[in-house]
Amino acid sequence: MKKIRKIASISLVAAALLVSCGKQTALVALITDLGDIDDKSFNQGSWEGVLDYNKEHAVGHQYYKPAEGTNAAYIEAIDLAVSNGAEIVITPGFLFEQPVADAQKQYPDVHFVLLDAQPFDTTRGDEGEYYVASNTVAVMYAEEQSGYLAGYGVVMDGHTKLGFMGGMSVPAVRRFGLGFLVGAHDAAVAKGLDDKAVTVKYHYTGGFTATPEAKAKAETWYAEGVSVIFACGGSVGQSVMAAAEAKNGLVVGVDVDQAGDSETVITSAMKGLSASVQLALGNHFDDKWEGGVTWNLDASQGGVGLPTAKTSWRFNTWKVSEYETILGKLAEKTVTVLDKLPADYLSADQQKAISDLGGATGTLAKISAAYEG
Repeated sequence: MKKIRKIASISLVAAALLVSCGKQTALVALITDLGDIDDKSFNQGSWEGVLDYNKEHAVGHQYYKPAEGTNAAYIEAIDLAVSNGAEIVITPGFLFEQPVADAQKQYPDVHFVLLDAQPFDTTRGDEGEYYVASNTVAVMYAEEQSGYLAGYGVVMDGHTKLGFMGGMSVPAVRRFGLGFLVGAHDAAVAKGLDDKAVTVKYHYTGGFTATPEAKAKAETWYAEGVSVIFACGGSVGQSVMAAAEAKNGLVVGVDVDQAGDSETVITSAMKGLSASVQLALGNHFDDKWEGGVTWNLDASQGGVGLPTAKTSWRFNTWKVSEYETILGKLAEKTVTVLDKLPADYLSADQQKAISDLGGATGTLAKISAAYEG
């Protein structure tokens, strides 16, 4: 595991948990990213790691919700957490790249855990650079593998008209989407389907919140024949689930097991958020901290996967044993998935069709995918 090894201008919403007989100093702090602590996604999954750790270790803990998603608001939330006694601060999401870079210098005696990103220090070099200080651990996940498993599973279960509705077009979301396409393609190969047999509608909402616009687009997709939409954007999933319930569609959840949110969720492309938070907290409180590193968690380390509990496994024909075989191949690297998109797809307007992407078995000949603005 070693290798994975002034608060006046902005109002903050903080929820403190009481432990034992009274209120302890909040030694553990979590600063929420865009969205709420109960967003059924990244914030909630990370917070559950704090709560799970505290089931066996009674440590004071508190979360802080900045009033807005700006560097200044995030930094002030970190300031407040430290002033309240936090020894270790959990920050989920890429929007903390710069705030954590600043905080790790300002508070060298505080430990920071940055999930899904690395600190970006604008003062290093001519244009800034990523730098993980000795008091910080960055945690990255192989989203492309998790997306792959979801795409593979839905096609093996008989679905060939798919949708991908991402939040913001950031690296983690793009990796989820690419993996979803490659997995769908490889399943189509395994089933002997014709070229372009699997169609995928692709869209970014531009944010991580539930909106009427996202719900309306998802409803349109379902009405046009899409049977499964991968909702990859935090609370965007709530919009897609509502549309699925109205139009008899299905949903792939993201980050955490979202089966409990809606009966329409066929599976969820998960990250090991809770496990990685618990590991970091254990290292901190057991005096085993090894900072200055980035953990890259993939299938070989239990960093990604699909939920296999009976209440969460809602495939009709694809079996858990078949899933475990594919998961094992990813872990052993006998199946690999690209984690980056071609340069032309990364153009600012994002209007190019998604086609001929290199994958585990060459170009994605079985996929016909198009971006919808």
